[in-house]
Amino acid sequence: MADVEFHDEIVDVPLEGDIDVPGAAKSDDELSTLDEPVKETILRDVKAVGNKFAHVLIPKQSRLLLKEWDLWGPLVLCTFLAIMLQGSTDDLNVMGENDGGPQFAEVFVIYWLGASVVTLNIKLLGGNISFFQSVCVLGYCVCPLGLALIVCRVLLAVSSDSLGLFIARFISVIAGFAWSTFASTAFLADSQPSGRKVLAMYPLLLFYFVISWLIISHTHS
Repeated sequence: MADVEFHDEIVDVPLEGDIDVPGAAKSDDELSTLDEPVKETILRDVKAVGNKFAHVLIPKQSRLLLKEWDLWGPLVLCTFLAIMLQGSTDDLNVMGENDGGPQFAEVFVIYWLGASVVTLNIKLLGGNISFFQSVCVLGYCVCPLGLALIVCRVLLAVSSDSLGLFIARFISVIAGFAWSTFASTAFLADSQPSGRKVLAMYPLLLFYFVISWLIISHTHS
């Protein structure tokens, strides 16, 4: 019988190349912005924040605030409110100077603690939303009240004793309160259980009401 020799051939299969998987995350090189100029990065972030403010002022069916959440806008609004409202009382410190520090800290506590409590209530009621998403929406939706504060400061610069100007201030704050509440519910409505939306709305209304009260009670220009 003739000997039969078998020769195993080793075939080198190239393993290099790009494998695209649907729904897979992109590589770090594609998402990295380390080589991007600082100016472009800042402009892009500012544009994103401004776009979110636009969605609050003109509420529409959009999940932008939930999908691309950030805390830059709420931080800017909180700092703005704290600076504008500080020194709203006549309490003097030991040196005889009006120290606005406590009022500044008070606004910060009310702003962030209030948003956290509202978010915790939403989570306890079974809302399908993350903590930072909720804080982002609640923070951005203070924007109408921030505009109302600007109107009030302008009217206070004219006169702080006029009944007509007080009524104008009151109307502007009520409008800001209503707009903030409407905008926040427009973004958070879908994340609430159908039978518990009223329970989720109460702390939210209280949160914006307290901020509105701080604005309307501010009596110094």
